[in-house]
Amino acid sequence: MPSTLGALRASGHAYRPVKHEVRDNLLARMRAGEDRFPGIVGFDETVLPQVERALLAGHDLVLLGERGQGKTRLIRTISALLDEWTPVVQGCPVNDHPYEPVCSRCRALAAEAGDDLPVAWWHRDDRYGEKLATPDTAVGDLIGDIDPIKLAEGRSLGDPETVHYGLVPRSNRGVFCLNELPDLAARIQVALLNVLEERDIQIRGYALRLPLDVLLVASANPEDYTNRGRIITPLKDRFGAEVRTHYPLDLDEEVALVLQEADPVPGVVVPRHLVEIVARFTRLVRDSSSVDDRSGVSARFAIAGVETVAASARRRAALTGEDSPVARVCDLPPIVETLQGKVEFEVGEEGRESEVLAHLLRRATAETFRRTLGGADLSALTELFADGQTVESGELVSGAELLRGVGPLPGLADLIARLSPEEDTGETPGFAASAVEFALEGLYLNRRLSKDTVRDRTVYRT
Repeated sequence: MPSTLGALRASGHAYRPVKHEVRDNLLARMRAGEDRFPGIVGFDETVLPQVERALLAGHDLVLLGERGQGKTRLIRTISALLDEWTPVVQGCPVNDHPYEPVCSRCRALAAEAGDDLPVAWWHRDDRYGEKLATPDTAVGDLIGDIDPIKLAEGRSLGDPETVHYGLVPRSNRGVFCLNELPDLAARIQVALLNVLEERDIQIRGYALRLPLDVLLVASANPEDYTNRGRIITPLKDRFGAEVRTHYPLDLDEEVALVLQEADPVPGVVVPRHLVEIVARFTRLVRDSSSVDDRSGVSARFAIAGVETVAASARRRAALTGEDSPVARVCDLPPIVETLQGKVEFEVGEEGRESEVLAHLLRRATAETFRRTLGGADLSALTELFADGQTVESGELVSGAELLRGVGPLPGLADLIARLSPEEDTGETPGFAASAVEFALEGLYLNRRLSKDTVRDRTVYRT
């Protein structure tokens, strides 16, 4: 790649502002039918079209949504719409383009070096900046401040070279994300007014005009943004677009999101029907009247739930000597206590938090059973209990021990096929034990069996 200004001009390179880059590359991906926002699940018909319109219009935007709706994840994908490489003046603190330097250092260097101005190349992964807004964030963090060390070296206070630039100028010619914007103190929000409208910065009250080329994207929680009034009106007015995000609208999207984001313990298989139970459980908690709907129930709730289920299966394998652990229904109850701290309950539910979550988990299990095995012939399983036989399961019962308690079961292959279309997963003894226990739990929840639980063991009986 060209290493001097003269070579860059000779190569035919054309300068484009950041928002033009994003617009052109977004349009190119649209025409090619490519995925514009990789890894984003559940927003295809709602949020993403609005984001695309905002980017095509060249607007700075605010993503407004409750916690765990993927706002930051979506913002980070925008940087992938930048050119893979872009030229910058070598050593420039604010990433000036060689054709149009804006800081005093680079203008002086360009005038002196001419076509020999040294050029470096900046990858798009480095053109993304992010800051979590907190009440202690200062103007110096975002915009910049006077560097006392440079003053001590003999420079005058009015010399632009004495400035230590903050995060926003250092993201010049890139994308800058400001997370949880309403948490930024009002006097600090004022410092962003010029960035959004006049596209320049002011430091310590003396004249420093530094035209910035930056796409600014912020995230906010609707409770803070609209109810508490903690964002100043002039700043809201300067954002070109406001886009509302949401939790996955249907169960399949919730399951897909969990499967994409969860990072379970290596070597543990979590069958899809258990992932679906956790996803249903999350949606039931989200819709429950016992839960404060203003706080929301994050997608991280379901992700952590699946990871906890996998950890429970790994623990059982270590204690019982299983080689290839597969998660089972008995691994679900521990998530109630684990995830309780992630939920904000209504005041009237104080002391009943575990009871509420346990009830919703049973509902989620029953609904998943009806959807997956509702039409299955489970008569062979119920006939096991006709003569008073019992089947033991639980956290300390291995899959092999559970299958021995059941014995030869006609129709087991059909049961496995309904729960696992993937033959390589369904043929394992661990998955067979998981399928049988899921069927037993479903029969219990539909009052066709009874169940006794003592510590780590559960006994199903007629």
